[in-house]
Amino acid sequence: MGKSMREYDFQKGEILLFDKELDWTSFDLVRKLRNFLTRKTGVKKLKVGHAGTLDPKATGLMIVCTGKETKNIDQLQAKEKEYIATIKLGATTPSYDLETAENEIFPTDHITLDLVNEKLQDFIGEIDQVPPVYSAVKIEGKRAYEHARKGNDIVLQPKQITISELEVQRFAQNQLVLRVVCSKGTYIRALARDLGLALACGAYLTGLCRTRIGELKLEDAWQVQNFLENLDEIETN
Repeated sequence: MGKSMREYDFQKGEILLFDKELDWTSFDLVRKLRNFLTRKTGVKKLKVGHAGTLDPKATGLMIVCTGKETKNIDQLQAKEKEYIATIKLGATTPSYDLETAENEIFPTDHITLDLVNEKLQDFIGEIDQVPPVYSAVKIEGKRAYEHARKGNDIVLQPKQITISELEVQRFAQNQLVLRVVCSKGTYIRALARDLGLALACGAYLTGLCRTRIGELKLEDAWQVQNFLENLDEIETN
């Protein structure tokens, strides 16, 4: 956080770090901040944007830029990301996370930690990854998730991404916790899907937390409500 609330100049430009709450969309967070800051500053067209989307079922670090700092969004989005991913082995969901219910169950008797570590090696480095059908990728002018929710069959093209680190932090009772360091554009849900295929047991995300973007860390982020309450207290005194 680094500075007192009185030192912020939102029109000149700020780079703010927030811990996104579960079930919020990235736009929910930006909208809440924009509405609050617009009222507080009296600037009706205050620029507010985020540098990197998080799925509703993900939590963790989001960078929000205001004012003239919004010109740095592309640069911030391009930075390396770190996540802690919790993956359930032995089942799948259509969205590869908890947004949809399990649709298939698979045996896991053959899964060992050694096998997991062996298969993870195939995902380190530059790889081609097909985005999830439940994603914001645009197809024929609409987001892929809009097609998916209507039951439309769609085909997404693979994109080249880089995964530089994959570390098993915990493995027990078909629950796998991974630390993932990766490039912009990486879908951790797709990584779970592909790992499940490689292990021949199916897999999906049950939890995801973004812990770092470049040199910026979750431990330095605000809880949104705490930020707004602190700012409101200063502004009204």
